[in-house]
Amino acid sequence: ARGELLSWLMFIASGVGPFAGQSVHFRQYAPEKIEYALNRYAYEATRHFTIPNERLGKQKYVVDNTYTIVDMALWGWARLIPVALGEQPWGKFPNLKRLVDEISARDAAKRALAIKDKHQHAFKTEFDDEAKKAMFRHLEVKDA
Repeated sequence: ARGELLSWLMFIASGVGPFAGQSVHFRQYAPEKIEYALNRYAYEATRHFTIPNERLGKQKYVVDNTYTIVDMALWGWARLIPVALGEQPWGKFPNLKRLVDEISARDAAKRALAIKDKHQHAFKTEFDDEAKKAMFRHLEVKDA
């Protein structure tokens, strides 16, 4: 099952993560709402989340019905589906929702989220001009 595990892990790392991340970026942070970008990344994120959702409809976990690092990696992205795809996305992904709920109830997941919450105050959360300048340096005019 090692090859299958690595294949799924790469699918999450090279497909689910990037498309979900771009969907979040264009929905939440991009300086202008570009319909093409919003639609493209929402579509691709949905398409990539659909694949493990269908797999989880046939078995409890992604790889060989055994809880693995693949499920943990998928949880990291799948728990953010409402951020990537909007407020009511779970109807399309009932099997992912089941996995997210199950993993979120685990002590390790609770500890991981507690670490995030503990350090959250240390990070700038205002999306002001200073934050925009840091995030969108590529939009600054450079002297030739």
